[in-house]
Amino acid sequence: MSPYVPILGVLFFSAALLGVMVIASLVIGPARYNRAKYMPYECGIDPTPKAAGGGRFPVKYYITAMMFLVFDIEIAFLYPWVVAFNQLSMFVIVAMIVFLLLLCIAYYYEYKRGGMEWD
Repeated sequence: MSPYVPILGVLFFSAALLGVMVIASLVIGPARYNRAKYMPYECGIDPTPKAAGGGRFPVKYYITAMMFLVFDIEIAFLYPWVVAFNQLSMFVIVAMIVFLLLLCIAYYYEYKRGGMEWD
């Protein structure tokens, strides 16, 4: 149990510090409440009312986010592979080609859904 004592000490210290800060903000902080303070902030303009179902975002936002994730994963795996390319075996090269083909499927899906068209 002795190796865990410092970790538990840090956890207890951080919990105590959190409690002290929350209590201090309640005691010291100003207690002026107004309607504008509790309204959602949308770039300095009045927020638009939500639709009955909670509002819907166009699918284009999600497709763009998916394209970013695919590109991010591609870079995260491709960069170390390129750096160590001369030292890799044929199995690793074939595995990376299969990986790139799978990413091409994701890019094709993105293209068919209209994610690469900017209106």
